Amino acid sequence: MKNKPFEMCMLFDFYGEILTDKQKDAFDLYYNEDLSLSEISEHLSITRQAVRDAVLRSENILRDMENKLGLIAKYGNISEEMQKINLNAKQLSMINAEKYRNDKMQYLILGILDTSKKLSTF
Repeated sequence: MKNKPFEMCMLFDFYGEILTDKQKDAFDLYYNEDLSLSEISEHLSITRQAVRDAVLRSENILRDMENKLGLIAKYGNISEEMQKINLNAKQLSMINAEKYRNDKMQYLILGILDTSKKLSTF
């Protein structure tokens, strides 16, 4: 990923629970609240260097988890495949409406689209 803040927020969303509470707090304040290291150090009552270390350690832990598990990559692939399923189901619906007008087929297509929509929201 080219946008580091976006990448870090995605990693945090997927793997943030493995961080310690202090790491979560520092990371969240740095990336989600966009506070400076000095502001975070005042807020958490720790040194600026401790904040920096916590953020860097968190980044490394989160990247390592993604390298090992690949959940974000898998999520992206699933999302792309769900879009293809959606497109194909819509095309089937149009063909059915133009050529076959089969109620059972339309019912099944709508079921596929509904399931696809539900799975795409994860």
